[in-house]
Parts: sequence; C-alpha cells; structure tokens
Amino acid sequence: MLGLLNSNANVVCLLDDDPSVLKGLSRLLTSAGWHAEEFSNPEKFLLYVKTHRTPVAVIDVWMPLMNGLDVQSRLSEISPSTRVIIFTGKDDPLVRATALNAGASAFFSKPFDDEEFLTTVRLALSGT
Repeated sequence: MLGLLNSNANVVCLLDDDPSVLKGLSRLLTSAGWHAEEFSNPEKFLLYVKTHRTPVAVIDVWMPLMNGLDVQSRLSEISPSTRVIIFTGKDDPLVRATALNAGASAFFSKPFDDEEFLTTVRLALSGT
C-alpha cells in the first residue's frame, strides 16, 4: 500500500511548447532516475494535475496558449503542494521576481547547467 501512495513521488511534470526542450529535459530527468510527464499544452497539464499527485512541475514562461506565470498561478490554486521550477529562454528580472515571489522553488534561464538543474529538482522532490 505504501508503494501505491508514493507511486508519483519520482514524477516531474514538464511544460514547454518546444518539443525538443521537452525531449531533452525528459532524457535528463530519466537519466537521474525520475519519470517525466511531458506537456506542450498548459490546459492539458492543468487537467492532469487535477487528478494526479504532482510533486514537481517544471514550467516554461513564454508559451503561446498561456504564459508560465499564469500556469503557476492556476497551479497554486489546484495543487498548492506542487513545487514549481520556472525556466525561460528570455531572462527578465521582473519575470524572475514575479515567479519567485509567487512561490517558485527556482528560476532558470536557458541554456542552464544540467547538474544545477538536477540538484534543484532533487531538492524540490525532497520538499526542501
């Protein structure tokens, strides 16, 4: 029974409109022993979170259907315990401050260091 309760403990949700970024991050997370759930559509991601325990979500800021800060805001209402890591290809100090003030565990600018990213995911999964 305990295994069933923790079945999503190593799941990291990825949300980005760029399939190559999703594939690369998914491979990186898999190489570290985690399972990545990939989403390119923010609405589908939010629907998934409503029915699945989601310990960590990695969310891109700039997407055409909904920006990552809006997703972060809606996610905090649906699943307040989900740890959020925001990343972007266009670093903007105001966007960074907004994401972190809204509770993001971390903020990365692409490209970022793989080991630093994995350490951040590890800490987010452990709840620290």
